[in-house]
Amino acid sequence: MEMNKIAPAFVKAQQSFAPALKTNTNPQFRSKYVALDGCIEAVIDALNSNGIALLQPTHECESGVVVETLFVHESGQTMSGGKLHVPAAKQDPQGYGSALTYARRYSLMSACGIAPEDDDGNAASRTSSTPTAKTTAPAKTAPKKITREQQEEIAALVAETESDMAALMAWISKGAGMVCNTLSEVPADAYEPVMKRLKEKKEQTA
Repeated sequence: MEMNKIAPAFVKAQQSFAPALKTNTNPQFRSKYVALDGCIEAVIDALNSNGIALLQPTHECESGVVVETLFVHESGQTMSGGKLHVPAAKQDPQGYGSALTYARRYSLMSACGIAPEDDDGNAASRTSSTPTAKTTAPAKTAPKKITREQQEEIAALVAETESDMAALMAWISKGAGMVCNTLSEVPADAYEPVMKRLKEKKEQTA
């Protein structure tokens, strides 16, 4: 499966993904959560601007729903985020509808590498209610990230070797000692180890 066009386009789109804000409230648990429309809103403009359409087809399942998040590039190339099965709490339309919404939401966040975040209002209220400390600890310097060109190199090798991007990001996160959900978050010093790993895989499959 060729991904030489959709992979770099997805990398560029991912750099413009917005946070999935928790704007809805669950009355039972009195907690906020991000709704499906919030997840879609966080990524759809960036995807479309880079020639990528978002599809979430369902697959036959007797115990619940199976949703696949699929990205379709204008070139015709496709990239799947995998399938997610969510059992239905009740075997009725409402049960299946709830399971479908849940599956679409978490499948999309997983495939796009985004995480739910508190909305600005909540963040501001927490900040204002926190007593101001007399002394402020020095801010930690954020590690330098890999360049866009390096991101595209990695994405191209991932596509060429048909590697699992999610597994690669988990490996990078473990080695870097920090969570990296997207290539734009990968620290600069991880570039060479990642390229070495992918090139070795390319040689093995040649």
